[in-house]
Amino acid sequence: MANWAYRTARNRTRQPSGPRHPLVAAAMVLPLAALLAYLFGGVDAVVTQASSVAGLMGR
Repeated sequence: MANWAYRTARNRTRQPSGPRHPLVAAAMVLPLAALLAYLFGGVDAVVTQASSVAGLMGR
């Protein structure tokens, strides 16, 4: 049991091998962001704002 606790604590302190590429980070975050936007009605808000900006631009 003590050996398991030591390995678990050691794994938590391990640093990543290098910086993560921005596209990899975006690929990890975007599905969750899209799901949350859909669940909480954020998609409608974005569409409304985009149509307002398009109207101001005369398109």
